[in-house]
Amino acid sequence: MPPSGHSAARTDETHHAPDGRALPSTQLPEKENIRVSQTQTRDGLGRARPARGEQQGHGLSATIRYTEFGIPHIVANSYRDLGFGQGYAAATDNMCSLAQTMLTTSATRSKYLGGDAPLQGILASGQKNLVSDLYFQGINDSGVVERLVAQRGKLGPAQEVRDVVSGYAAGVNRFLRENRITDPGCKGAAWLRPMTEIDIYRHMYAAGMAFGQGAAAGGIVSAAAPGVTAANDGDLGSNAISFGGKATANGKGISLANPHLPWHAPDIRLWQSHLTIPGRLNASGAGVVGLPLLWLGHTETMAWSGTAADTTRTFTLFELTLVPGSPTQYLADGRPEEMTRRDVTVTVAKPGGGTENVTRTQWSTRYGPIVQQLGDQKLPWTAETAFADANAQNMRMGNSTLKLMQARTTDEAMRGLKETQGLSWMNIFVTDFRGAATYHQLHVVPNVTDARAAECNTSLGKRTYPERGIAVLDGSRSTCGWGQDRDAVQPGTSGPASLPTLSRGDYVENSNDSYWLTNPRQPITGFSRILGTAETPRNPRTRMGLTAIEEQLAKGKFTRESLQDLMLSNRNMLAELAVDDLVRLCRTMSSDVKEACDTLSTWDKESNVESGGALLFDRFWAKSCASVPGPALWKVPFNPANPVATPNTLNTDQPGVAKAFTDAVAELRAANIPVNAPWGDYNYVVRNGERIPIGGGASNMGVFNAVSGAWDPTKGYAEMQHGATYLHALSFNNSSCPDSATLVAYSQSANPASAHYNDQTKLCSRKQWVTERFCEEDILASPKLRVVQVRQR
Repeated sequence: MPPSGHSAARTDETHHAPDGRALPSTQLPEKENIRVSQTQTRDGLGRARPARGEQQGHGLSATIRYTEFGIPHIVANSYRDLGFGQGYAAATDNMCSLAQTMLTTSATRSKYLGGDAPLQGILASGQKNLVSDLYFQGINDSGVVERLVAQRGKLGPAQEVRDVVSGYAAGVNRFLRENRITDPGCKGAAWLRPMTEIDIYRHMYAAGMAFGQGAAAGGIVSAAAPGVTAANDGDLGSNAISFGGKATANGKGISLANPHLPWHAPDIRLWQSHLTIPGRLNASGAGVVGLPLLWLGHTETMAWSGTAADTTRTFTLFELTLVPGSPTQYLADGRPEEMTRRDVTVTVAKPGGGTENVTRTQWSTRYGPIVQQLGDQKLPWTAETAFADANAQNMRMGNSTLKLMQARTTDEAMRGLKETQGLSWMNIFVTDFRGAATYHQLHVVPNVTDARAAECNTSLGKRTYPERGIAVLDGSRSTCGWGQDRDAVQPGTSGPASLPTLSRGDYVENSNDSYWLTNPRQPITGFSRILGTAETPRNPRTRMGLTAIEEQLAKGKFTRESLQDLMLSNRNMLAELAVDDLVRLCRTMSSDVKEACDTLSTWDKESNVESGGALLFDRFWAKSCASVPGPALWKVPFNPANPVATPNTLNTDQPGVAKAFTDAVAELRAANIPVNAPWGDYNYVVRNGERIPIGGGASNMGVFNAVSGAWDPTKGYAEMQHGATYLHALSFNNSSCPDSATLVAYSQSANPASAHYNDQTKLCSRKQWVTERFCEEDILASPKLRVVQVRQR
């Protein structure tokens, strides 16, 4: 139905398909004509904006065609118009998510929500708003985002990106100005405000640093309380597979996208859209709400997906040698340098009403900000040393994503990424209609070779580098700075030739492990520790994915349907390795656990919503990992010559294994949970009072469809914290209409009042997908087609 305040009206305008051919208005259903007129000024970036800081557009127009499940297909004549349409559509579904992110990056959460209130999102570490605000206010006071945006040439945003950002802000504001907010998350909120271009660039900058400086935010503002750590590596994840023609039934490429992200982080919420400029751009996929363009998706002939490079460190630390008696001066090649002091002030709401200013001093050096804690590694400021995190002069993310959206082949995609080098922490997987599949760890990473680390790591670095890939370099010597690659766009980063890549005719795959077993038939070695490890144990989800791929190839080649089956099969790798041994063990135990033994003996070893035994094994495994060191759980240890199959064989001789089982049984009984309870009865979400069971399981148990929540002994896993977000399973064919199925697991909208708040979540529960409508005739044939024309002058 039309937005509030607008009625549907037929027009006689001519419309165009993405291929440029004219469509008479009789081919379109009723559409909504929405027009406004505005006056503009200029902002500090030289961009058009009206008075009082509101970013709007001039002469903007876009057509939004909605198909089933609220998926928008946006057609426009320019990048600015395209951004306008995408911003409007994103705000329609997720205005409160957009507003929450602006609240974060403008450092005003404490002003409106209180400094002690819990932080929402992943852009900064720390559990409270005050930590986040002090961190982002420090960034904003420094002017670094404005300086990076002002750069021209390869280091700054491309003109098309600038245009789409400008239009996106105008589209958000167009929606905000003309529509009634129904989402209780921000309805009537004093902090709901128009978007500016700088809001988008700040979000882009923060998203790029989420695993570097953002993870150290608590340490930067000197506010990291005991026990507060950076985001765990397992909090963000993904699966990605690109199949080449040798592994597919039709000889064309097949792509899987399956990013795992927080379900309640407004600043990295994925949202699906289809973006078209006739004759210039035609790409469909998902991007982050609040950021224009697409992070994952496909064109007519090329598809890309990605995974978070969890094993790579996108930062280093530098240990400083302080000048004796002067703790804010450090030595650089024997000469003293003064740290830069910045007194950062944020406004904080007082519990009794009113506000107060809170000021903290932050220090920075030539390398970056001073940090006092990074995750669980404390870095205290002492009379002798200080530590600085060096990360991120990157405002090229939009450049790289746009190149992907413009590419027609794998070669074009790789060429575009090498030209721009703007992806911040994502491994990239590409395939095309010719059947060419490629992986490249082509993202921004410090240029630190193992030789440089051996020469320059301090005593702390000599521990953290081999263990965790974190280099702690000697900041007193300029020769210990980051190296220079001739093919690197950004000085101090690794160029494409120094980063892992693999092209195959069969497949390339990643599940948040390092580059090593991207394809076990051709292991990748020879790269520095900062990029990950080789010949070390793989995570169970990697092993499950590779096992499932090889088993399918032994039976026959892949189709889009068989890829969907693999994705949502919910096989539990560790159950396949351990349950039979566990059943033999429990048969020797007291009769108290007989029912539990029987449950596991008949379990299908899958984590489907109906699977009885999955919950019992989940609780057993959690307790086993907590009480028995990882390698001791297995009788057959890891073997680098057989890495997918090892370790294996549950070590039932370990006393902790039997105790973990009896403890798991006792825990469930104490909570009045049957030991054979179906997984979906206790792994679910509640949306508008409706309980929706969710399949999938923990990544550390090797469930490819990874989901995770916080265990509540009285309710089970009552809400998803992380898991599948956007999925696509796509096969190319002999037409320009790829055979594609998609799913947004938490649905398109975060607004409980929206019809698209939980519709796809219900599909996810039933293992159902959405058949994608990409070509014009398919879009126009949608029984749910609704057309919205948005304009402003």
